[in-house]
Amino acid sequence: MLRQELATGDALLSSIEPILGYLLTDHDHALFSDEIVSRVRGMSADLAQQMLSVLAEAMDSSETHAFSEEAVGALSEALTGDRDIACHCHALAVETQLTGRLERRHGIDPVLSPLLQALVASDNDQVASLAMSVLTTQARFIQRQRRMELVLSDLPANLFHRAVEKFSQFAEGVSAEHAAVAAGKLRQSYDERACRPALLERLVNEMGNGSRAALFVSHAGVAIFLSALASMAKQPRDTVILSTNEQQSARLALALLAAGLKHAEVEQQLIYFNPEFALPADFSMVRADQAASLLAESDRAVRG
Repeated sequence: MLRQELATGDALLSSIEPILGYLLTDHDHALFSDEIVSRVRGMSADLAQQMLSVLAEAMDSSETHAFSEEAVGALSEALTGDRDIACHCHALAVETQLTGRLERRHGIDPVLSPLLQALVASDNDQVASLAMSVLTTQARFIQRQRRMELVLSDLPANLFHRAVEKFSQFAEGVSAEHAAVAAGKLRQSYDERACRPALLERLVNEMGNGSRAALFVSHAGVAIFLSALASMAKQPRDTVILSTNEQQSARLALALLAAGLKHAEVEQQLIYFNPEFALPADFSMVRADQAASLLAESDRAVRG
């Protein structure tokens, strides 16, 4: 039953990239919610605006917004033309929607969870400092997401450099010399270890044996929970985010089991995401290594 549910989920995941690409260049949003698509558009436009502002500075422009809406739109479209950038923004939009839903339904704070509060007060200075950085970054993320924005420096390293490449190609049409200067400034100011995904992952790693506590969403908060599950189940964080969708409950259950939760604990966590999902009667017979194997098999199917 789990294998069948996972296959159904695989089909949905495989369809996200082409559907998202279509929706971002068309006005028919029937397949995705207006909120999700609007957030993806907003984030890509904000990324474009941030990079064009650096180009304007390189050109010694006195205008804060020296480029037209058409220019922002053109660069934004180029960014979402990269399927990995588009899909990352899509995953963040889903994460934001999930965060809001769990706050309303279960009172889970979007920024300061009980676990993060405890880590900020840790006697270990390194853990406390890292936890404070996560707190600051997460607060900024939530604030920007409310405006459908995304800080450029919060992109993972591979996506940041691809975004700068897209920007360079676009900016060379304006001024090759200034494009090179602006791209250099962007790369120089980027710190891979300080981006939000990296900070969350580092915090989970610093917790050591205590990281298991991060697999309980009401205690850890959504952001830390997702990063912990990704790390411990050996899944991409964006894939874990999408597994919280109701149609991906089998994937979420297997990931939680592969990460080390007991069967009863898996069922307990699923209630937060899809209380209607019924696990098979013999779910308790599935071992953690079998769950990991099913997920690996699924990953290969999604990648084609």
